[in-house]
Amino acid sequence: MAREKQPEAVAEAEATPERSYREQLCNLNGIAQPLASRKLTRKLYKCIKKAAKHKQIRRGVKEVQKFINKGEKGITVLAGDTLPIDVYCHIPIMCEERSLPYAYVPSKSDLGAAAGSKRPTCVILLKPHEEYEEAYGECLQEVEALPLPL
Repeated sequence: MAREKQPEAVAEAEATPERSYREQLCNLNGIAQPLASRKLTRKLYKCIKKAAKHKQIRRGVKEVQKFINKGEKGITVLAGDTLPIDVYCHIPIMCEERSLPYAYVPSKSDLGAAAGSKRPTCVILLKPHEEYEEAYGECLQEVEALPLPL
């Protein structure tokens, strides 16, 4: 009986369409600024996928916070639909103090999937690496160009 349910669950997951960028914007919390555009969000996800292959990401609030404190450089990507915001609202402040670029993307489940995880994640530190240097450089330029909240 358990075997019968697995193919149904897989088929159901495949049949469920992915939520669009515009639909994901409805779930954003109040502090999700600067928000990456649809195009930049896609670029960040692609770069995160490449970085995950080379083990060049830090995932989760505790791990990202630890490595920001140690002085590690990179792009911090935060999920805009994380609630309660108390979980990670200190991360942007830490990034600003250390001049690290950061941006919000609309979905924590998409962010976790880009990192190669089945579980959603609310923050990722994307480290530079020579294998995906060009993609990282593009993302870095665009994230730095985003206006910081006042």
